[in-house]
Amino acid sequence: MYAEPLYAQQIANIAPAPAVFPPHIGTGDDLPLDVGQVMHFARGEEIFGQGERADCLYKVVSGWVRSYRILRDGRRQIEGFHLAGEYFGIETDDSHHCSAEALGPATVLVVRRSVLNELATRRGNIATTLFRLAMQGLQRSREHIAMLSHKSACERVAGFLLDMAERADAVKALDLPMSRQDIADYLSLTIETVSRTLSQLQADGLIDIPRSRNIVLRDRLALEDMCE
Repeated sequence: MYAEPLYAQQIANIAPAPAVFPPHIGTGDDLPLDVGQVMHFARGEEIFGQGERADCLYKVVSGWVRSYRILRDGRRQIEGFHLAGEYFGIETDDSHHCSAEALGPATVLVVRRSVLNELATRRGNIATTLFRLAMQGLQRSREHIAMLSHKSACERVAGFLLDMAERADAVKALDLPMSRQDIADYLSLTIETVSRTLSQLQADGLIDIPRSRNIVLRDRLALEDMCE
């Protein structure tokens, strides 16, 4: 029998009411975020589970979120990392094909799909935005599959670092909230391969690793050339 997590019981009562936004978050977004609710999650706390009802749309306000699937053989495949300003949990049917959990303390805006669908019938720009977000998610999934299918381990790791730096708006130094195992599960590599590849990139002078989760991009152009 389907059992809703505690947060699902909480969001069941979400209605078009003003959200309580942190001081640095406004409502000048491409979706009417004032119809949602801001929720806080601790490190490792589940936001929604694989197979559960997909009745909400989510936006990261602060922190990082990872989405992942458990494969039939029990292995974990991370499908994506989501940081502040990014949407996730967008599905084309009524259930989630993956789970999502906070990588660290995270604040997430939760908006019921039914509310957005109702607004979309009256405001065409909302329907257009929802379609664009769905297509962006599909495009990112396609790029991820293509990367796993055609890239070497070194190309995957270099591409991952560049992608994270671009999305985090990091010019040179990049603080990664995810573990080496997370990176390995995202890139479909072993943790040993990820560690060895990072060490090789450092030995080649392309990156520095002052701390295990702190990466300095020393030669961004060389990393970009490697990925082309």
